[in-house]
Amino acid sequence: MEVGETFTIHYYHSVENAPIWEVHSLDASGRIFIEEERYLKFGAGMGKMPGVGHMVRRGPYEVIEGMHMATGDFVLRIGSPGVDHTVIWRGTRTNLSAMAPHMAVQFSAEPVSRLYRKWRRWVPHEATPGGQ
Repeated sequence: MEVGETFTIHYYHSVENAPIWEVHSLDASGRIFIEEERYLKFGAGMGKMPGVGHMVRRGPYEVIEGMHMATGDFVLRIGSPGVDHTVIWRGTRTNLSAMAPHMAVQFSAEPVSRLYRKWRRWVPHEATPGGQ
């Protein structure tokens, strides 16, 4: 990922079966931040955290935007098909629940050299959407 680029984790809340989107970004030192959460209604464990971002309404969705809260590396326990934990990045969708239900997946990042980034622009990793 490029510095400042975002990826989204989308899933259906296990209690209310309501869709949730979590938008994350990456800084130059390789730290992961959560930038925004969007959902139809408050679910168990969802809602405003005092001092983090601000609530807005976008159509039918409640949105906490402007969070910019460091998560660092994190582990996501992938839900069953139906929960559909899906990573959205560069216009592609990867349904982790279809690939690895009930597994723990670690999200982490670390900075790479300019030379490595340049090389990867010429020779993209096979998992990079659009060959970018």
